[in-house]
Amino acid sequence: QVQLVESGGGLVQAGGSLRLSCAASGRTFSIYAMGWFRQVPGKEREFVAAISYLGRIIDYTYSVKGRFTISRDNANNTLYLQMNSLKPEDTAVYYCAASARDMILGMEIPYDYWGQGTQVTVSS
Repeated sequence: QVQLVESGGGLVQAGGSLRLSCAASGRTFSIYAMGWFRQVPGKEREFVAAISYLGRIIDYTYSVKGRFTISRDNANNTLYLQMNSLKPEDTAVYYCAASARDMILGMEIPYDYWGQGTQVTVSS
């Protein structure tokens, strides 16, 4: 099994920045693609960003392009999400996810492991 633990969430004013981290442990050798998702109460969880194992394929949802940057440190089994120019509509619980498959351009992949989430609140 793989355990994922997010950190770095909090309260920030609009226009501010936060950096989320996700530490993976356990059978980390089985992890390939990793991603971030977010969810607000009453809505479905939505994709935010994903990165392939070597970082050669990166994808973002349109609303965060140019503001968020996903990265990973495989040596330390950590995933990051740098969030700049935050907007109130970015308020959500952010989840880290890992897949036993690597990213393929143009194809969605299933995610096998999920963290517990970290709250991000952006005030106006």
